[in-house]
Amino acid sequence: MILFYTNNIKGDIAELPQEEAMHCVKTLRKKVGDDIQFVDGQGNWYHGKIIGTGKKAVSIGIEKVISAHNQRNHYLHIAIAPTKNINRFEWFLEKATEFGIDEITPLLCFHSERKTIRNDRLEKVVVAAMKQSLKAYVPKVNPLTSFKDFLKSADIGESQSESQKFIAHCQDDFLEEKVHLKNATNEGEKVTILIGPEGDFSSNEIELALSQNFQPISLGKERLRTETAGLAACHIVNLVNS
Repeated sequence: MILFYTNNIKGDIAELPQEEAMHCVKTLRKKVGDDIQFVDGQGNWYHGKIIGTGKKAVSIGIEKVISAHNQRNHYLHIAIAPTKNINRFEWFLEKATEFGIDEITPLLCFHSERKTIRNDRLEKVVVAAMKQSLKAYVPKVNPLTSFKDFLKSADIGESQSESQKFIAHCQDDFLEEKVHLKNATNEGEKVTILIGPEGDFSSNEIELALSQNFQPISLGKERLRTETAGLAACHIVNLVNS
């Protein structure tokens, strides 16, 4: 199945954006009268027919809408430091989208080796992964945010005060016992998880997170790369909610 994406919908007519339109007409050779399926990234799945084509535009007449398509019973927000090799971070975004994630905040930490990102590129990655995995929800990708600002802000996505809040770190110098994430998270909850950079969170960052009621958690006995830890956390939360 080929799935398209657009949020340009007015009444019962939708317009594919230029890149989607060119793929539809030039690559797939779709024409007026052909059936087409698309999503708006907000949970709605549409069935329709192409009613007009151009070099840079495709118009679709909507015939059926499935609302809240495969809506999940929980909300997952992972705040994670981008890796030095951006390809590894994009791999995380792609696979987390396939598993199911609602929001991602790239974190700028004390030990971060990557201090800049291109949000437009990252958004394209999650949109492509959404379509490939036949989902109707596109994860929100926030701008790169400093660790301290993330903890202070209650306005980034879902309110952190309403979430179960966890931090995955590798240091053993803290008295708080680490519970495995699968035993710490509850089904049907909003969950926020902090994943640090290659050099881990600093001691000050961990102390700050603990003071803000983030619970330290374990993802297992193995030492994981940043992107692997992020994906493991994503998979565990989805498994608890399966």
